[in-house]
Amino acid sequence: MCVDPAPPPPSALTRRGVLAGAAALAGTAAALTPAASASAAAPARAAGSGGGRVRGGDLVIEGGTLLDPATGHVTEDAVVVIAGGSVTAAGTRDATRGARGRLSSGAEVLDAHGRWVLPGLTDAHIHLNTVAEAGDALRFGATSARSGSTDFFQDVAVRELARQAPEQAPALRAAGVFVTPDLADTLLADPELTELARLKDGVREADALRRVVRVNLGRGVDVVKTRVNERAGMPDQDPLTQVYDREQLSVIVDAARRGGAGVLCHSYSEKGCHDAVMAGIRSLEHGVFVGERTLREMRRRGTCFTPTLTAIAGMVDSDDPVLAERGRTYLPVLKEAVRTAHELGVPLAAGTDSSGGDVEPVGREAELMREAGLPALDAIRTVTTGAAELLGRARTSGRLAPGFAGDAVLLDGDPLKDVGVLKRPVAVVHAGLRVPKKS
Repeated sequence: MCVDPAPPPPSALTRRGVLAGAAALAGTAAALTPAASASAAAPARAAGSGGGRVRGGDLVIEGGTLLDPATGHVTEDAVVVIAGGSVTAAGTRDATRGARGRLSSGAEVLDAHGRWVLPGLTDAHIHLNTVAEAGDALRFGATSARSGSTDFFQDVAVRELARQAPEQAPALRAAGVFVTPDLADTLLADPELTELARLKDGVREADALRRVVRVNLGRGVDVVKTRVNERAGMPDQDPLTQVYDREQLSVIVDAARRGGAGVLCHSYSEKGCHDAVMAGIRSLEHGVFVGERTLREMRRRGTCFTPTLTAIAGMVDSDDPVLAERGRTYLPVLKEAVRTAHELGVPLAAGTDSSGGDVEPVGREAELMREAGLPALDAIRTVTTGAAELLGRARTSGRLAPGFAGDAVLLDGDPLKDVGVLKRPVAVVHAGLRVPKKS
């Protein structure tokens, strides 16, 4: 069954959205084309993702060993000056003296002597459904993140929480609800989705796919999440079974692109990975069996690889024998794919795929990248500069330099010698505010 095109949800409070809602009440909304609806949603998405200034603070980080992941340069006895949530100076004491002098006398000073200082980390694939989960991710050092979808648009609210109270949540790119054949309870996430319950074969036809994308855009998401394969973390599913073909994925990508959003795609099989990349996705998630042919295409297109090694490694210790065997089989294959991707120059980003209240430290993903064969500095880049590039924040995140976000982690050891220290930050700063430890 095809679904008639529908306007963006009335919660998108733009002039165009209000007019579309009025048209719907008058019985004329069906005349809107999918393209027109996507265009109507685009201003709402842009406003949701870019509006609102973060309520940052003033802070000086003093005396630590500063690492710039972009260059690999190390500065001993460094000073980082943060004003209003943004870095105004970082480097030697002499180089930062002027910026420090311009701070108010009441600015907090964080003693970093004996510590390494790095920019805040980024988790490029995480599911944040609660305030507690957002806080846990932040305490693990993830000052920035990209959602891997939520059931009821919780990530859109977490994004706003991070603006209002940066010490409670990471700066977030929201993905809204999953574009998947079976929406299950997500049908209740927005009234515009409920008609899809009548579809006998689920969300598969072009009009239905466009509708889910449009609802997401209307609710202000930054990116769109879909899948090409079934799930690896469910023992009753076969992650090599393909659920969308290249044509269906292209519909999703095109609808998202019309609203100014990129697409991240859950994938496992080689054919699924290739179809997703050829459809124009922005990043390939999981991608255990991605082949060299597809990786070369990703390099050519600039498609990012977010392997979520942490999630695959986590299955190894599962109590379920199917999942445990799947983890043991998949992890070495995925590590080899990561090594090959790095050698070919495919952009890599760290993501834990944490969900359900069990938040993993994104530093663990960097550690697994190192185990897969990346040099230490390159592994660190997957959780700093590389992930920032994927999130569209290359000029504001992933480094401690003037104009960048005042986000930092303090570490007890040298990450160039032991990437594992990234898992255990001794202090976290987000937008110039110290993140409180868990009580």
